[in-house]
Amino acid sequence: MTLGYISAFSDTLALAVVVSRGIMPLGHALEKETEDHLRAAAAWSLGQIGRHTPEHAKSVADCNILPKLLDAYLDRDSSEDLKMKAKRSLKSIIMKCVHLPALEPLLHQNAPHNILKYVCGQFAKILPNDIGAKREFVANRGLATLQQIKAEPGSKLQEAIMIINKCYPPEIVEYFDPSTPNTFLDKIDVYQS
Repeated sequence: MTLGYISAFSDTLALAVVVSRGIMPLGHALEKETEDHLRAAAAWSLGQIGRHTPEHAKSVADCNILPKLLDAYLDRDSSEDLKMKAKRSLKSIIMKCVHLPALEPLLHQNAPHNILKYVCGQFAKILPNDIGAKREFVANRGLATLQQIKAEPGSKLQEAIMIINKCYPPEIVEYFDPSTPNTFLDKIDVYQS
């Protein structure tokens, strides 16, 4: 908790915690500790470190903390306090994270939509302006994964997915659509050279 309180005070102090290698022990406590109140304290502290700037968020994400926070949030045996602190920490870190490879492990069709809306929101902010990130998103199968996510019409998640899809030519988006393989196979059946 002390590292969290120090980090909450200012971005400079949070950076001092990062430089002092305070993230890894908190990540270890979040993952390995058996008592939920200690795991909740670690989750909260990690959120306080990563919430300041994109550099702070990247430092937390580079230590593979985001999947650990998601696991704590999704664990049925986690206390409500741990789930709440893990969710808040995820949200605050994701909203500052502009290092897209760090967000990719959170982008999967089984992730909760209340987390996916922030993950996809970050991709939607960055991809329209970064050609290299667009290429990497396709190469890493992010676009294919995105097409498998079933978002509610009119939701923030659906808006973000639509923004991301508009970054690519329609035929590329269609190629990664899960219903498309049948279309391609049908075209092969009727094609004659």
